[in-house]
This record gives sequence, structure tokens and C-alpha cells, in this order.
Amino acid sequence: MKRNTLLALGCAALAIAGCAAHAQDNAAPAAGGTRTTTTPEGALMQIDEDLPYKPGTLTQEQLMSPTRSLFVLNGMNVFRRFPRENTAEIVKFYTEALKLRSLNPIQLTSSQQMLLTGVGSAQIKLAAGQQGNRKYDMSGGYKAGTGIRFLTLTYPSEQDVIASFTAAGFPAPSFGDRGDGTRAAMVNDPSGFPLELVIRAGAKPGSNDGVGVNINTSDLERSRAFYREFVGLDELPPVEDKLLGITRYPFRHGETTISLYHTGTNEPADNGSAGIQYVVSDTPMVDAKAKARNIAVETPLNKLRGFELITVWLNDPDGVTNYFAQVNASAQPASNGGTGRR
Repeated sequence: MKRNTLLALGCAALAIAGCAAHAQDNAAPAAGGTRTTTTPEGALMQIDEDLPYKPGTLTQEQLMSPTRSLFVLNGMNVFRRFPRENTAEIVKFYTEALKLRSLNPIQLTSSQQMLLTGVGSAQIKLAAGQQGNRKYDMSGGYKAGTGIRFLTLTYPSEQDVIASFTAAGFPAPSFGDRGDGTRAAMVNDPSGFPLELVIRAGAKPGSNDGVGVNINTSDLERSRAFYREFVGLDELPPVEDKLLGITRYPFRHGETTISLYHTGTNEPADNGSAGIQYVVSDTPMVDAKAKARNIAVETPLNKLRGFELITVWLNDPDGVTNYFAQVNASAQPASNGGTGRR
């Protein structure tokens, strides 16, 4: 990843932290009647009426084209939200057992922390504290229920993974043959969220090839259309996973693969335990495209002033948060030079 992109991501993270900390003491509208909104991570953001593109500004082709052309990272970030009392064990699990790169944590509020771990050029963001009215129910495991049911990480050595788990004090994973030349094991993190550990020859240590996001859908075709036509990810051929007993429908961007599947059951639903983040060059454009397609909005288009951070939180057909962040708005080629007025 380029150094300026890393700096921008760091500034965005710090901006969210500062905003969220302020949110604890200032839940009322800002001075002058400015409207605010709260993200699923607890950050208080400003809604600026000048941010959206004005009606008639964009062509139908622009409105109906995918968001993919706006991506500025070679992959996506992933949120993993968990009860804050599990923080110490979560840190140990992700950094010692899974061997993900530990990055500087962010204190969102006095009681809520965001822990950052590196996976390739992107991140798994561990959000301590479950905010808002999201659903948290992983009781059905990966074979029952909707939402992001597990993440996939890759490693070059089965024995190294077993050694890191036992050294960290966690049970050793039990690997099985996937029938495609790879082996895999399912494990649960300390808050009960499943992860699939895949052993593949030539994989980078610490899962630095990237991360897989696996979503059990209530309506497979509707979800495929969302990630293919609205998000614009590359749709790959379906893969039959004999070890897990599911057929995956993968969609890829760079280092990240989103795999959709359907097990024939819709309960329990979980749209809070994990989410997806895209770093983009023009969040108001994403917002306009979403409105044109009637995509469900979780947190409306907003800005954190002073840090040039513009975000919008959308939901996929099963309520999985798809969070789009423009992290250096003043330097981006928006229609007015990046100030947000259109």
C-alpha cells in the first residue's frame, strides 16, 4: 500500500475515535442546528446538506454503474464487533494465535475500543463494544442463519498454525482435506465467531494474502446481484466446498473475496458481528448510486469536519453493513474540487 494511503487511513481512524469520544458527552445537535448521525461503531458524524450531488447533476449511466471504479484500496477492510469484556482474549487470539499484525488501537470512547490488525494491505478492525440495534446471534454457526457467518484466513503451514494456537493457550485446530489440494479447520474466536483457517502451499504467513468474508444469504440471487451490479466485484465460478458442505459463490476485489452461500434457513439473523468497509475516492457518488437503486441506508451520508472524512453506511439484502469511506476528501477529484458542494 502506498504511504499516503496508509496515512489517510490512520487519520480517518483517529478522526472516528475523536468524534466518537465526543459523542459520549454530546448526543444533541451541534451548534447552529447541524444534524448528526451515529455510526454502528458509535461515532457521531455531521450531516451536511451540501454533501449530496444535486438532482440532475449525474447521468443515468453514472447513477447505475457499480461503485467498484471508486475503490482506492486493493481489497476491503472487515469489522468484527464483540462485547468489550472479551477484549483481552480477543487481542490474544487475533494477534498471537492467528498471528495477524498488531496495529495501534483506537479508543473510541472511555469504554469502547477499536483494535486494528493488518491482513495484507487491508485490516480486520476489532470493535470492542456492540452499539445500536444491530442483531448479534451466531447460535446457528456457519450452517444456519444469515449475515457474515465466518471469515477465511490462509496460512502456508498447518504445523505452524497449531503451534501458535497451543503457545497462546487455545485448543489446537483440527484440519481436514478440502478436496482441492488444501486443508482447512474451523475455529471460534473468544466471542464465538467462526473463522476458517486454510492451509495452502505458497500462502503468505499471517494471512497476508488477504481475508475471505463468507455470507449466508436469505435470497442468494438477490445478494449476488447486489455484490455484482451495485458493488461491482468480480464474480467468480461457484465452488463446491465438500468439507463444509456448502456451495460458495465468490466475488473478488484484489486481496478480498466475499463468498455468498445459502443453506435454506433464514434464522438466526446476525447483521452486527461483522461488516465490510470500502475505501473510496467519492462517497457522495456512492450515496447517489445507492439512492438510484433504493439500497437500504444504515447511516446516511455524513462528514467529520476537520479531518476530511466522508462516509455512508449501506446494508446488503441481509443487513450486512457495507461502509464506504472517503478518507482524504479535500484531495479527491469531486465535481467541485473535493469540497463536497455539488
